[in-house]
Amino acid sequence: MQTKIKALLKEKNALLLAHNYQPPEIQEVADLCGDSLELSIRAADTDADVIVFCGVHFMAETASILSPDKTVLLPKADAGCPMADMVTPDALKSRMAELGEMPIVTYVNSSAAVKALSTICCTSANAIAVINSLGAAEALMTPDRNLARNTAAHTDTHIHSWDGYCPFHDALTAEQVQQIRSTHPDALFMAHPECRPEVVALADAVVSTSGMLRYAAESDATTFIVGTEVGLLHPLAKAAPGKTFLPASEAMFCPDMKKITLADIVFCLESMTGEVTVPEAIRIPALKAVKGMLELAR
Repeated sequence: MQTKIKALLKEKNALLLAHNYQPPEIQEVADLCGDSLELSIRAADTDADVIVFCGVHFMAETASILSPDKTVLLPKADAGCPMADMVTPDALKSRMAELGEMPIVTYVNSSAAVKALSTICCTSANAIAVINSLGAAEALMTPDRNLARNTAAHTDTHIHSWDGYCPFHDALTAEQVQQIRSTHPDALFMAHPECRPEVVALADAVVSTSGMLRYAAESDATTFIVGTEVGLLHPLAKAAPGKTFLPASEAMFCPDMKKITLADIVFCLESMTGEVTVPEAIRIPALKAVKGMLELAR
């Protein structure tokens, strides 16, 4: 089936993207693997006519925002993100009216419509830099309350947080981390910024998924406790062969990230179904928020 996918990709001049949490068999056949925004940026720089995004809906939307000239396909229409669904444009407008004028900093794990209402976007890796770049006394960060609280610890800006969260990162407790550390005292603990502040406080490194891959490969340590979705264990083993990676919790398993199968990809490419588009009235302001972040990174 992987061979068939490769042939279809060539035939359609298509690029297959796989998020770091996707199943191993999908990561192995993908042209590019990585964080969601990183994948969309890299895909925009290619001459592919079609992008097949193995991830969740907001990721395909982001690819469409950055590559409006390309056809973006999501092999499983119901692959969503619970955290992204925790903020809607109407709810955000109400909160903005309640708080008054201030920058709206929106995590890329959000819908295009929410990005379109935002001043600037951020990733888990650059949230602190984005907030500090604004020079604002106050800012609203949406939708992840944990990312907001973890960012607030590194800035003088007063951050108002949205009450959203990743169900799988938020469920990880300090007690669970301390328990696995007690049996692996030499292991380094890597925590994703979507984890609770008390969990982040225990970490040797607080990094995004791509950051974890770099950290593990460059570190002299040989054993790591991984505080993110279990799908990252596969690329970690590839990035740092010979090292040991232990999930902080086996329960950090996102069903939405595991919905897409090889058969879904074949059907998607054969039928060219599952297209994700963003209306121009939403895409243009959303692109402005994303570009603001990218300019800061440069």
